[in-house]
Amino acid sequence: MKKSFFVIPLSFIAHILIINITLYVLTPQTYFNIYSILYYNISWFCITYALDFYPTARRENFSINLKNFITLFLLFGLIYFSSFVFLAPYPYSAQYLLMVFLTICALLTIFRILFYWSRDLVRRKQYVSTRAVVIGRDKNLKKIRRIFDIPEYGYRYMGYFDNSASSSPTYLGSIENSYNYIFENNVEEVYCLASRLSKDEIKHLMNIADNSLKRIKIIPDNKELFSRAMSIELYDSVPVLNLRASPLDLEYSNLLKRIFDIIFSSFAIIFVLSWLVPIIFILMKLDSKGPLFFKQKRHGVNKNTFWCYKFRSMAKNEDSDTKMATKNDMRITKLGRILRKTSIDELPQFFNVLKGDMSIVGPRPHMEVHTKQYEASVEKYLVRHFLKPGITGLAQVKGYRGEIIHKSDIINRVRYDIFYMEKWSILLDIQIIIRTVTNIFVADKNAY
Repeated sequence: MKKSFFVIPLSFIAHILIINITLYVLTPQTYFNIYSILYYNISWFCITYALDFYPTARRENFSINLKNFITLFLLFGLIYFSSFVFLAPYPYSAQYLLMVFLTICALLTIFRILFYWSRDLVRRKQYVSTRAVVIGRDKNLKKIRRIFDIPEYGYRYMGYFDNSASSSPTYLGSIENSYNYIFENNVEEVYCLASRLSKDEIKHLMNIADNSLKRIKIIPDNKELFSRAMSIELYDSVPVLNLRASPLDLEYSNLLKRIFDIIFSSFAIIFVLSWLVPIIFILMKLDSKGPLFFKQKRHGVNKNTFWCYKFRSMAKNEDSDTKMATKNDMRITKLGRILRKTSIDELPQFFNVLKGDMSIVGPRPHMEVHTKQYEASVEKYLVRHFLKPGITGLAQVKGYRGEIIHKSDIINRVRYDIFYMEKWSILLDIQIIIRTVTNIFVADKNAY
């Protein structure tokens, strides 16, 4: 998913451009007003969202999506022709309007065919591929292998592990050998045949995946395996369990969240930071020496490092990148205490959101040194790194913010972060934002 993040947004933008340019060129007298533009564009967005039209599965192609395509044309056709009830009388004949609609359909179809063709070409050339291994060997291995061997799906099959030795060139060794191989060869997806693994081996692989940013999928048998976030996919006729399914695995959801982030952060920068930054700058110069902004390397999605921005709340010190702020910390300035208590020090992170390093809502990013510490000591800590970090998050509005005093503090943060990942929705983001703003005006004993 991470390698094709922009595919769905670009497809959506291309479709919108095709519709708008065609209508503007062929029917300018009925198209060129704000109500028509909003009507056609919002209608397209709502219909495609309702149909889950844009491809999110690696194995999706034009023929599989053809039914949705026809349904989309029928619904958009009803929307298109019903608009002229409100625009009547209009200067075009019914035959001409039908020709315009068919032109739109033809252009969208051509683009869609070219989209799948270019995507498949990229995958066949292995410019973008996902390294995958299978652990265990039973009757399903050959079926899975046939899926991996289709170039258009973009897999790079590395081989399989099993405790029964084999002379096959794709045999990589015993199951125990797979643990090191996964890390040494940058394997991204691990497929486990549950019939060949013990319950303990499966749990061990699940723990490895949750603590190392590896995607693990299980081809089940009758083992008793349950997970709140489990989803099932079909690879040909083989059921495959995805143990860390999230609504944000769908690129359409990522697009929606990204649009929300851009709009919200732009609003905050234009209407809040534009006048707040000069005021904070003057107050900071009167309060202490040092720069206006403090920047620090933190781990984001997939543990990628980025510069996280804040208003400086401490005097310059050598421990800023290794030591977390504590209650009554002597490094914090007088102005810094106010900024921290009101969370104003976090507002420059709207620039991080606009850049795409962060989201408005998500797991709070930690210093690099703390990420290394927690991934070694906190179970499933790295699961939270499947998401972009946020300015605020579910854990924070539930009371787990500020200094981490007890191990239970970070454990509960991780639990809430994983719950957020599994249950994400735009409505949940809005609720968290409202709770965050509300909490600012409530005295917080843990703020400093």
